[in-house]
Amino acid sequence: MTPGIKFVSAEEAVKLIESGDHVYIQGSTSTPETLIDALTARAPELRDVTLYSGFGVTKRVAPYCNPALKESFMVESFFTNNSVRQYINDGYGSLIPRFLGEVPELIRDGTCRIDAVLLNCSEPNEEGLVSFGVSGDIATSAVECASVLIAQINPNMPFTYGDSTVHISRLNACVWVDEPLVEVPTVAPSPEETAIGEAIAERIPNGATLQIGVGGIPNAVVGALKNHRHLGLHTEAMTDGVMPLLESGVIDNSQKKVMPGVSVAALALGSKRLYDYMNYNKNMLFKDVAWTNNPFIIGQNPKVMSINSALQIDLTGQICADSIGTYIFSSVGGQHDFVYGSSRSEGGRSFIAMLSTTNKGVNKIVPTLTPGAGVVTTRFQTNYVVTEYGCVDLRGKDLGERARLLISVAAPQFREELERAATERFGYSFLRTKKV
Repeated sequence: MTPGIKFVSAEEAVKLIESGDHVYIQGSTSTPETLIDALTARAPELRDVTLYSGFGVTKRVAPYCNPALKESFMVESFFTNNSVRQYINDGYGSLIPRFLGEVPELIRDGTCRIDAVLLNCSEPNEEGLVSFGVSGDIATSAVECASVLIAQINPNMPFTYGDSTVHISRLNACVWVDEPLVEVPTVAPSPEETAIGEAIAERIPNGATLQIGVGGIPNAVVGALKNHRHLGLHTEAMTDGVMPLLESGVIDNSQKKVMPGVSVAALALGSKRLYDYMNYNKNMLFKDVAWTNNPFIIGQNPKVMSINSALQIDLTGQICADSIGTYIFSSVGGQHDFVYGSSRSEGGRSFIAMLSTTNKGVNKIVPTLTPGAGVVTTRFQTNYVVTEYGCVDLRGKDLGERARLLISVAAPQFREELERAATERFGYSFLRTKKV
């Protein structure tokens, strides 16, 4: 245990939260589960406590997501993660739609009031600073604005530099919790994902600045970049996938214009190996998501390569990435921020990458989006679309040309019906593309 800190029990710590308070719960892979359990146990004596959550991967469904507790806790999400997803879709909680990079503004201007924050922090350094490690993102603005900070002090949390620190003197209550962070294992790409990764990698030049996400396709991309040189990293999520490029020097951040020489992220999702690599690593900075996701900052870097995913794409290039019909799956996250940021970057490109069908064989390239589906990236912004069947560039293409290109990378068994739909919708402007 850390000397010099007066620790209290979790039950004692959460007594600082009162009925009517608005509480932000730290996310990424560092949800403070012990504090959540203690707060949930207080439900009979609390009313109308608003609980805000953001992007994260958790060990379980949140215990406060219980209809019996609906008068005690109102669940609001800036990004619907696995801990609250079903509860929100059942109508007990709700989503606050906002670009992730603009959520801190909602907190700072008081639109979304934050009275208290539940944190999962590192042990303090010699200057008395504790770090929220894997989660700079929204936690930075929440800590800045809240009057009550309640923290788990966790020896498993890496100490990271940047905006992800607060002085121990600002913590109103500390609870010692020796608990591993959630690990997001590296996903080995399938042959189809490998084909997508290679198609993207061959379009990424040396000296590019990367924004890359989580999963098999991003891992396939970074796996295909091992012979590149002088890449930079300015991203929303730091993952295990980029570690080989960092360790080999492929990512050296030497040609970035914004914070050259260091890798920049807002949060981390990975394994203990990544968390250990991050610990007291001055070559990485974890920043407020309002900064990392600011398109005007992103666009100052040269050759920004934005790589994101989709749940569904229509024949005009509208990208749904947050819902399955009306079922809220996630949120907009940083996709729009980086798609727009890359368009402002000299030599920048954005890629929307996905397998052409779901794991149940359902087509993802469709004539029109499923009713209720959310448009995360509009057709006015879509650049490259990549599936296992190829890579097409929609930039500067009219609707008929877009339909033809998107059909060419759809699963072959669906192309004929897509052509019929495109003919009916776009008429001669689509038919003439056969002659080109």
